[in-house]
Amino acid sequence: MRRILGFALILMILAGCAGAPSPTPTATPPPTPAPSPTALPTATPTPAPFLSATDDFGRTVVLQARPQRIVTLAPSATEMIFAVGAGDRLVGRDELSDYPPEAKKVPSIGGTYPSINTEAIVALRPDLILAPGVISPEQVKALEDLGLVVFHQRTPKDIEEIFQQILMVGRLTGNTEQAGKVVADLRSRLAAIEEKVRQTRTRPKVFYELDATDPGKPWTAGPGSFIDRLIARAGGQNVGASLSSEWGQISLEELIRQDPDLIILGTANYGETPEKVRQRPGWNRLRAVREGRIYPINADLISRPGPRIVDGLEALARIIHPEQFPQPAVKRPVEIALQLPAPVR
Repeated sequence: MRRILGFALILMILAGCAGAPSPTPTATPPPTPAPSPTALPTATPTPAPFLSATDDFGRTVVLQARPQRIVTLAPSATEMIFAVGAGDRLVGRDELSDYPPEAKKVPSIGGTYPSINTEAIVALRPDLILAPGVISPEQVKALEDLGLVVFHQRTPKDIEEIFQQILMVGRLTGNTEQAGKVVADLRSRLAAIEEKVRQTRTRPKVFYELDATDPGKPWTAGPGSFIDRLIARAGGQNVGASLSSEWGQISLEELIRQDPDLIILGTANYGETPEKVRQRPGWNRLRAVREGRIYPINADLISRPGPRIVDGLEALARIIHPEQFPQPAVKRPVEIALQLPAPVR
């Protein structure tokens, strides 16, 4: 700027010293025209960022433009991206992200726990990374140190928090309207399910199996866990509520003592079947086994805190209170996804 002002001053001096006609007795020299002002360049204003938002680590994350190259580090985040209509901008996903089917066409960056393949992520040149609750602050910082934009979302404690995360993904991607429609539909369906559950008079005891590597001490969901709360909202009593932690093993003896009305196999995704349960030593002492009330379920609907969580709640409610949820003549996507068989008798 100082150089420009100096140059303008020189021009003014030269203009003032420009040759004029010599004065004569009979003529008055014409006035010297004032120099034209020189326009100075103005600074170009910096464009405002597309979005500034606070993530669940309390960090302010700034997006300079609407993201065009997104990477997700958890199946729930992947499903949210597709739900809000931004799936066409997904350039990378974790190896477990398999829904919707289109997600499997997106390049995988491998696993995300306990370590992340940062080289694979950097190679995708993302302008937004969605990181789930299992990603640590140290891992987020490592990605940030590489110049990447990371937005962390903690593991939600309830369905409403899932809805809020979907709305946030809508903001982050610039698809707020679509995200709002998705959440409005989910809330409407949730209200309808809970109204049917309120009309029931019984609360059957439910055993939800998470892992049966040791059939004598299977893993289940304990008190206060996400699954525990889902079972309650679906109108059941979780026998795992007797545990001392949110997740743990329950002995076969304790299971026999509580004698659940229903057994729900969250292990069905790993090949566990009602028939295999019936063949376990000692399990025929359970009334649910003897009476054939063993139900496989698509555990992804329950364990992934994403846009299919209401499908998961409906699946639980249909098992626990089938009298309130008659099968429709035409199956909706939730029934097709579940492929829920009749109980083995």
